[in-house]
Amino acid sequence: MLQLLFLTFLIVPVIEIALFILLGQTIGLWPTLLGIIVTALIGSALIRAQGLSLLGEIRATTTAGRLPARQIADGMMLAIAGALLLTPGYFTDSVGFLLLVPAVRGFIYDRLKDHMVVSAGFSSNSYTSYSTSNPPPRGGMDDDVVDLDPDQWRDDSGPEQR
Repeated sequence: MLQLLFLTFLIVPVIEIALFILLGQTIGLWPTLLGIIVTALIGSALIRAQGLSLLGEIRATTTAGRLPARQIADGMMLAIAGALLLTPGYFTDSVGFLLLVPAVRGFIYDRLKDHMVVSAGFSSNSYTSYSTSNPPPRGGMDDDVVDLDPDQWRDDSGPEQR
């Protein structure tokens, strides 16, 4: 796995540099750079739209009482697509745009779902209670607190202190 990661970080920049050189020679420097900016803007808008749609699907699936495994996988792939689209380069943009296609995400999900582990867990809040055989100490935990009824106190402060 570490070797694959190393090769990816070595090969992808080489591919990007080669594509920059080829496109720069073919269409020129400024159109090449403008293309990078435009793909990042279009990609971020598409990611936002698909992400909001995906949140609705997750909500509907959980409301129906089902675990949204497919939607969670789609969300992960959309996050990867977003990172790839914001990374400058035509190769990473191409892979990012491919991940925006639901059929491509479905194909990847179908290949990986047997290797994925999806689990859900629930936790409960803890609380402290007292039984009648062991009541809390009067005044609570703070010894400086004194409980008084309304007729057992008076306000001795003057109007300037209120």
